[in-house]
Amino acid sequence: MSRAPRPALTRLLTPWGEQLDSENPLPEYPRPQLVRESFQSLNGRWRYAITATDATPGGYDGDIIVPFSPEATLSGVERQLQPTQWLHYARAFELAAELVPGAGTRLLLRFGAVDQSCTVWLNDVELGSHVGGYLPFTFDASAAARPGVNELRVRVSDPSDDGQLSRGKQKLDRGGIWYTAQSGIWQTVWLESVPIVCVDAVEILPLAGLDAIEITVRTRGDVGPDSVPATVQATVQALITVRDGDAVVAHATAMIGAPTRIDMPGARLWSPEDPFLYDVEVTLGTDTVVSYFGMRTFGIGPDSSGLPRLLLNGEPYFHAGVLDQGYWPDGLFTPPSDAAMVHDIATAKRLGFTMLRKHIKIEPMRWYYHCDRLGMLVWQDMVNGGGRYKPVVITAPVLAPLRLRDSRLRAFARSDAAGRAHWTHEMCDTVELLRSVVSIAAWVPFNEGWGQFDALEATRLLRGLDPSRSIDHASGWHDQGGGDMTSLHVYFRPFRMPRRRRGTAERVVVVSEYGGYSQRLPGHSVSEREFGYKRFGDAGALTAAFVRLHEREMIPAVERGLSATVYTQLTDVEDETNGVLSYDRRVLKLAEEDVQSVNARLRLPVVTDHAWASPSTGARQAPLP
Repeated sequence: MSRAPRPALTRLLTPWGEQLDSENPLPEYPRPQLVRESFQSLNGRWRYAITATDATPGGYDGDIIVPFSPEATLSGVERQLQPTQWLHYARAFELAAELVPGAGTRLLLRFGAVDQSCTVWLNDVELGSHVGGYLPFTFDASAAARPGVNELRVRVSDPSDDGQLSRGKQKLDRGGIWYTAQSGIWQTVWLESVPIVCVDAVEILPLAGLDAIEITVRTRGDVGPDSVPATVQATVQALITVRDGDAVVAHATAMIGAPTRIDMPGARLWSPEDPFLYDVEVTLGTDTVVSYFGMRTFGIGPDSSGLPRLLLNGEPYFHAGVLDQGYWPDGLFTPPSDAAMVHDIATAKRLGFTMLRKHIKIEPMRWYYHCDRLGMLVWQDMVNGGGRYKPVVITAPVLAPLRLRDSRLRAFARSDAAGRAHWTHEMCDTVELLRSVVSIAAWVPFNEGWGQFDALEATRLLRGLDPSRSIDHASGWHDQGGGDMTSLHVYFRPFRMPRRRRGTAERVVVVSEYGGYSQRLPGHSVSEREFGYKRFGDAGALTAAFVRLHEREMIPAVERGLSATVYTQLTDVEDETNGVLSYDRRVLKLAEEDVQSVNARLRLPVVTDHAWASPSTGARQAPLP
């Protein structure tokens, strides 16, 4: 018996979606930590077709606004790509004269993200293919490009939750905690002119004493006597001191690919209260890029009472967080504008939250930049994948404690070896992409058993890739005893601090999801359904319940060792009406001053044992008592 289709979602625009410039959406340079002057955005109006085969279509179905997926309202299409179908894009554009490749230069074609598998042609020359829906990729378009008008084509397929690869919370049969599946190009597409040998990455790590940084410059292209000076060096000229000035505080020369120490005694520290950023200019031959960093360290260590705490710059720091799904009613995965991203982060900060848990999604790099400059800590989830999840594994534990060993691959829908290998590869690539983001304080490999497997090995790999951040290896349940956090999700029972076990290296206690209190607002919701863990009819009752929850359960637990909380959630998303904000971001559902008061009381001062504490780039600074 076939299941009746779910009712269509109501169209709902955010204020930024109403003002969208469909000819030039999201025009900002997309990589704030690796900025060049040469840049041509290809966002805007493309042609599209959805077909039953991978053959180039004889004609197109109409126009689509890139970078919005065809399922999104702002794309102008609003069609769901099925696993058996192919999505074709085409765009004619005139190549800017200054980008035409010549002697000593090359033209790079960059994609922020395409969901899920794609092949790209320029002027009928195949540039290459990419698999994976959340990470950026680049093709060298030098040989195929020509002066004047060029024709770009992209072909996409996306199995969504019918496949084994990373998909996040997308589901073809959306509903409840699972959301509309989206496909195709969903981040900026752009062109860049670079020298034959150019800077490909600038990795910046503040060192343990907070008086120096380590910079590693990586290149794209062959490096040798014929391409750059025989010394094969990049000059790091900058560390421009202040954002509103141009004083040079340090200058150094770095060997390519080798970490270089730059001393910065008396550096101004980064924190949510003072999100100060230094600018960095890197020059390699004729290539110059601009980046930035914040001087900060993360870690874990005991306070003066011997309780393990999350540390920021060597001091205990409470992470008062809120879950952030990063969905939009008009753009789905794609924020309708830069200002829309700023709104979400700034609103959370104004309410007194100090952390956003970026849930099962990798955002455009400009989102992380705004967290860096506004002062918002980030816990970054990896994107889950695997087969169809079993309710007894991913849902039953919300009602009754259940811990399974994640070596049971069939139970966790992870029997496919290729899918596991691809997830591991993407986890490593995610760390490489976000390594220098100032605000990321923790990695979260797995959530609630969704596609979980060998979380202890994932933790080992993460620790090797990045020892500077904490790890929540299995958020919610199916804890394997690893990572740095005892991570609890609490929805249907009162929260109680777990007992401390003697003789073991303890982890910090965090409530990484809780609350989920719901109020559906007609006119500000896309669904007639209401999903939440407790329902309230008006803002007064909702706010009172929010305050009561924290006064009774969370605030008293801070003195007993609770080190972070993540309230569910920042905004409504489709059926889920449990946001602090409505889905269209037009209504704040909780009383602002009450949320501010709760978050201020969560952040009780914790006295540090200064004889012990010192900042560290390691996730654990010293053996716990």
